[in-house]
Amino acid sequence: MDFHLKSDQELIHLYIAGHEGGLVELIRRYQSKIYTSIYLLVKDEYLAEDIFQDTFIKVINTLKAGKYNEEGKFLPWVSRIAHNLVIDHFRREKRTPLVSGGDDFDIFEVLGHYDESTEDRMVREQTHKDLKALIHLLPADQKEVLIMRHFGDMSFKEIADVTEVSINTALGRMRYALNNLRKMMQTKELSLKN
Repeated sequence: MDFHLKSDQELIHLYIAGHEGGLVELIRRYQSKIYTSIYLLVKDEYLAEDIFQDTFIKVINTLKAGKYNEEGKFLPWVSRIAHNLVIDHFRREKRTPLVSGGDDFDIFEVLGHYDESTEDRMVREQTHKDLKALIHLLPADQKEVLIMRHFGDMSFKEIADVTEVSINTALGRMRYALNNLRKMMQTKELSLKN
């Protein structure tokens, strides 16, 4: 069976019907985005791996219990579970999550850059490194919305629910984050020219 050609919904139905390959393909499809969004919130590789495992244990238990009903919204649903587990962790630790990209983990590591020249690759890697550094400078609430939207593929309603703010606040934070990134990029370009 060609699992990688199936939709998320088909893979879920296959897994519930007893085909383990359905779940394997879903994890393969989204592990990078989900792990990255967890890592950026907890800033610790081992902790991120633990929470990632816990997220998929919860996913498996929900699917096996027949309680999954988020038609066509698999990634946002899993992102919500992961984010809630991160919040639970910080509640236990009695501290607020600080969103950050660690130096040893490239948040923009993307598969499929095979055909580019060495020069193109160097430019792309530098751009991603610069962008990661700029994201690191954003206020925590703006970083959080940016990460959930970009990596978690979550709607603003879902982000608002998870972060317990209004949709307007979530939208506002995203707008501020993008404006701040734009300003920082322009400032960086000016300082490079001068």
